[in-house]
Amino acid sequence: MPWKHWSAERLGLALAVLAALGFSFKAIFVKLAYAAPQPVAVDAVTLLALRMAFSLPFFAWMGWRAHRAAGGAELNRRTLLWVLALGLLGYYGASILDFLGLQYISASLERLILFTYPTLTILIGVLFLGKRLRWQEGAALLLSYAGIGLAFAHDLHLAADMRTVLLGAALVLGSALSYAFYQAGSEPAIARLGAMRFSALALLVSTFATLLHFAATQPLAALQQPLPVYGHALGMAVFSTVLPVLMTSAAIRHIGAGRTALVGSLGPVMTIFFSAWLLDEGLSWWQLGGAALVLSGVLLIGMTKGQQRRPCDPAAPQAASAPPASTACR
Repeated sequence: MPWKHWSAERLGLALAVLAALGFSFKAIFVKLAYAAPQPVAVDAVTLLALRMAFSLPFFAWMGWRAHRAAGGAELNRRTLLWVLALGLLGYYGASILDFLGLQYISASLERLILFTYPTLTILIGVLFLGKRLRWQEGAALLLSYAGIGLAFAHDLHLAADMRTVLLGAALVLGSALSYAFYQAGSEPAIARLGAMRFSALALLVSTFATLLHFAATQPLAALQQPLPVYGHALGMAVFSTVLPVLMTSAAIRHIGAGRTALVGSLGPVMTIFFSAWLLDEGLSWWQLGGAALVLSGVLLIGMTKGQQRRPCDPAAPQAASAPPASTACR
């Protein structure tokens, strides 16, 4: 059926599903890059640097468009420092911890742990911002972490070295926590700068921080990788970053932020099935049960927040808290 004949709602839903598909593939690309045949596996810093470098032209275009839309208004020093801090937390810090964690645990467990960031954001609000914990939010926390426990038990049962799984899970939980702090602190910046301008600036900060990290810790020769690694990094940049961000923004325009975020709940389930299909990771009832509990918790958060009007960030990582952050650079 030609695109022009689609209703706005059907088009928005299709774009949201495609965005969730793209975001769910990020962990698959990372694991495939780590497994690419070569004498020494690519390290997390180099792989992240390649991904961000391939994405940089899009981020620069996005920032230029947002700057023009804002009439070229300059940032004051306080706002600039706030954007720098949030950019380092939300995309650089969260991404590097996530890539490191994927060296030790399965893609399916990584996705479920990462998907708890909406509940972590709520905890941060309660502990540091004076917000109250509603019963729905408390129930969502219990559901989400019970689900993580099931999936975690599955990986521990199969692991030859329990310490490896514990280390990987701790790194990915640190990634989710880093992004949750970004999420909790981004609302005033989004209200002041607008979602697109703030997201573009945060993405550019994270890109340059990643490239500086690479320059400080890796030799330039580390960029000499086999073609499969370049292909997986480019795939992450195009299909798990740039295109999903654009599709998420378009979906929000057609069906709203809340419904777009709820469709994004498909992401962890997609990752579990892609992991079993492409990476030969085990698929068990423990994982499926854990995914169901985590999704139930996030959906409960979404329904609770769906009653509140909040600014939406069309470039956040892949998970669903409604009205959202949507998804990109985790």
